[in-house]
Formats: sequence, structure tokens, C-alpha cells
Amino acid sequence: MHDPLAWLDDELAQLDAQGLRRRIVTRLGPQGPTIRVQSDDDSSGGRELINFGANDYLGLAADRRLAAAAATAAREEGWGAGASPLVSGHSASHRLLEQRLAQFLGTEASLVFPSGFAANSGTIAALVGRGDVVLADEKNHASLIDGCRLSPADVRIYPHCDTAALAAILAECEIKNCRRRLIVTDTLFSMDGDLAPLADLVELAERHAAMLMIDEAHATGIFGKSGRGIAEHFGVEEKIPIRMGTLSKALGSAGGFVAGSRVLIDWLANRARPYVFSTAHPPAIAAAAIAALDIIRDEPHRRTELLQNAAALREKLSAIFPSAARAAGQIIPLVIGSADVTMQHSATLRRRGLFVPGIRPPSVPQGQSLLRVSLSYSHTPAMLNQLADALGEIRAGPRGFL
Repeated sequence: MHDPLAWLDDELAQLDAQGLRRRIVTRLGPQGPTIRVQSDDDSSGGRELINFGANDYLGLAADRRLAAAAATAAREEGWGAGASPLVSGHSASHRLLEQRLAQFLGTEASLVFPSGFAANSGTIAALVGRGDVVLADEKNHASLIDGCRLSPADVRIYPHCDTAALAAILAECEIKNCRRRLIVTDTLFSMDGDLAPLADLVELAERHAAMLMIDEAHATGIFGKSGRGIAEHFGVEEKIPIRMGTLSKALGSAGGFVAGSRVLIDWLANRARPYVFSTAHPPAIAAAAIAALDIIRDEPHRRTELLQNAAALREKLSAIFPSAARAAGQIIPLVIGSADVTMQHSATLRRRGLFVPGIRPPSVPQGQSLLRVSLSYSHTPAMLNQLADALGEIRAGPRGFL
């Protein structure tokens, strides 16, 4: 009998041969500075590892205050939302979260999506169409890339953080009389750990009458005096009309959001397909995110200590990995190059009790595989020293990081 999916075996074998096949690992217990992980072929109770693989930057994913807020909302509003927000899925918790996000970011309104991926892909496709152009940084997150692909607009990719190249493309768009122009960029890039030149992007957007959309997923709650992100850090918040973020990283919950003017949010509620056609996430998730916003407001030491620890660790690791010196926050990339070698070192670190994931194509370009160190407020100095010592010992070994 013909198997229409037989080709998948060959494709997976090719991924194996290239060192690119991924396998699911199960976490036993909560997310935290240490985790217990178990692979599918492991019949034991798993192994406890120091966790440098999560985006739980403020250590809130397992915070009991978030769990308590979620439990209260689940008792009062049930678990499932039951419908899309435009039908009957928009709960009192969702409404309050959107109000709190707008208040936190200093915007007129906000809109909560089931995921950050949905927020990005749906927003871009809702803002541009035929005759328009999207200008995107080459190292943008996959959700921004897919949002560009979903739109019928012309998509132009500019070299990473290269504002001169972007300016040239914008000038060309003016000559061609493109209808609308949309610049989209991460603010804190999720693999390189560096920052977008937001002040320059704002100036270019104003000069060329372009819309500017920023993805603050990895910066919300971390950067800026109030934790509002890189836009606050650079003092350009009021000049950026479309600001996206997630609830699933520093806020320890789930979902994504877009914040901006009331007319922008009204338009997205009508035209962003992932919002219109997705069931809203459970009200309890929104309640947990509200609790996280309270903690970000009341406990600023979490972000300041996190960034101080990140700076100290980057300084230590930059002697081994030049890529670490280019980072600017809690994401520290240790570029190795080869996918196979990267995964070998990830396995070595795991044997030493450290969970540091290897990142391979398509998450990064060919030849730029890396170990991605994600720091949390919950990491102790001893944990950071253990990581630095292990990397130093591997570097001093017979093969180093070759």
C-alpha cells in the first residue's frame, strides 16, 4: 500500500545527517533556575540541570502570585474562553489586561493575541497590502518574517541594523511612489542579543513617511526605567506608532499584544486574522499577566540585578567568545559555527549539569550555530560562575570549541 508520507523518513534522515534534527525534551516540574528534563528514550526520573535555556527573564514563570491570580480567575471565569474575542471570548480579565498594558506602556490602547507569533504575523498582514512595501531587518524573528510573507506587499530585507542600506531602500521606494511603507524590527534580537538602532530608525521613518513597528518581545519588563522596553531605554516611545510585546517571557504568562493608538487597535481588531479567527486564550492567563505587571512595577530590582549579572557574565565570556561582547542584555550568544560541534558542546555542558541549548539553522544562518545563554533574575552568582568555569574548561581542552 502506498504511503503518501513515506518521503518524511528521507527528509528526517537528511536532517540527522546535517545535525539539524530536533527532538522534544520533557520538563518535569516547573520552569525555574534549575529544571528536571527527560528525553523520550530516558526511563529514569530525568536529570536536574541549571537552566540557561528559558526566556523566564524575571523568574516569574513559577511565581506563586501568578499562579494564585490564575487560579482565582479560573474559579470566577472558568478555564476556556470558548470563542474568539469578537464573538464571546473576551473576558473581564482580558479587558483589564489590555487596559493595564496600555497604562504600562503609555499608549491609548492595546490588543491581546493568543501568542506573540499571532500578534506579529497578524499585525503586519493587516497594515500593508498590494502596492505597499515592508522593510525588514534580516535577523528579525520568524513571526515577523511570516507576517511579511502573509502580506501581498513587496518585502525588502535590509542587512542587520544597517540604517544606511535601509535609507537607500526607502529613497528607492519614494521614487517608485510606493503607497505605504512599513519598517519592522526586533528591538532586542533573540539570537544575537544586540539592540536595534531605534533612534536612527525613528528618524528614517519620519523622513520617509514610513510606519515603524517594533517587536519588544525580549525587552518588555527588562529594559527602560519602568521596564517598558528598548523604546523607553532610548527615549523614543512616543515616536513609534506600533509596539508589540509578549506575555510569555519576562511576564511569565502566555500570549502577545500590540499597543498604540486607539484607531490602530480598532483596525487590528477588525483586520488581524489571527485575532479575528482564533479563540481567545483562557482568562486565567490574562489574570496571571496582570499579576506580573504588578511585580514589574513593584520590584524593579529584578530587572536591574538581571542586567548587572548579564553584564558581568558577558565580560567574562567575551574573552572566549567575541560574540558575547556584542550582546547588550540577558541573551548571550556563544557563536561556534558548525551545527554538529555546537550540539556536541551543548551535550558536554549537559553532562556537567548545565542546560544550554544549541541553536541551529533555520533559527540562525548556516555556519552561525551557537549556544544561547538566557539569564534569569533567579540565577545565583554560583550558577553563573559554574557556567563560566565549564566553558573555560572546554575552551582549554584539546579541541577547544573547534
